[in-house]
Amino acid sequence: MAGFSFRDGERLIRFGPGALAEASSLIAARDLGGHALLTTERALGSVPPSLEQCAEVVLHVSHGPVPEAAAAVREAVAGRAIVALGGGRVVDAAKAIAGADGLRCAAVPTTLAGSPFTPFHRMPAGVENPTFVRPELVVCDPALMASAPMPALAATAMNALAHAVEALYAPGANPVAEGAALRAASLLARGLSADPPVAEDVALAAVLAGWAVGTTGLAVHHALCQTIVREAGTPHAQTNAVMLPHTVAFMADRAPRAVARLAGALGAGGDYSAVARVAELAALAGPRTLADLGIEEDRIPAIASTTAAHPGSAATPGGVTEQELLELLARAL
Repeated sequence: MAGFSFRDGERLIRFGPGALAEASSLIAARDLGGHALLTTERALGSVPPSLEQCAEVVLHVSHGPVPEAAAAVREAVAGRAIVALGGGRVVDAAKAIAGADGLRCAAVPTTLAGSPFTPFHRMPAGVENPTFVRPELVVCDPALMASAPMPALAATAMNALAHAVEALYAPGANPVAEGAALRAASLLARGLSADPPVAEDVALAAVLAGWAVGTTGLAVHHALCQTIVREAGTPHAQTNAVMLPHTVAFMADRAPRAVARLAGALGAGGDYSAVARVAELAALAGPRTLADLGIEEDRIPAIASTTAAHPGSAATPGGVTEQELLELLARAL
């Protein structure tokens, strides 16, 4: 697959095999030198030493919720530009600090998370007024983005597929985002079905899906998954994998055209066949139920109540009641 550079407003997305080798020069060309590199030990061990050497300080982002993880390294960033090397948690922490302190940031993603492409993130703990940013430079190397082994790769791919799905019916849905989302769904279905999975397909799908949902906003699926992760501490990617077949089924009557087009992109036929195809792909991620993720039945009412107040619920076509969320969660349990 040939690489490409995509200029979108103030940001540059560089995609292609070998793009990682260009990261240091791209960072320098954007005048991001003297930056703080936010990363993890695993991510740092998967890139050339030059990426670490060009940073003024290297900071490791801890596990746990983004607000606390961002707050823990915010002081050490000390007003520098930020480069995030890692998955969604690392990128979101960088965006959180950049938003809080008016800093510039870039991202070198190591998973298929949508964080590098969207302006959605939480703020560091203790910061009340949200200021949302998106990385101005994203360096996308397919081999790095798809470096996780199966079934972890399938889980992060379901996160990407969820972005594509919601871009089809979220409040800002538009023909440009729809085209990107449907292409992303097709690439994910093809890339994950291969043995081994095709890194270039799933990585490009993540870029397209993340870009699409970043322009349209979120709806019920993300409202549910974000709440479940925060309330129950479940892993983000696997939570998306468990919930996606259920949220697609939930939306089949509310957004029939969108779900039908999704079915076609996934290689299925008919509105409800999209659910079966999504479930087939999601099963590659391992856990199939909320119970598999350690959630017990008595947690469901609180999750439904919190999700009902999430902006993504109100943004869902037709709206979502707490009772509907209870029933949806019960089916996923």
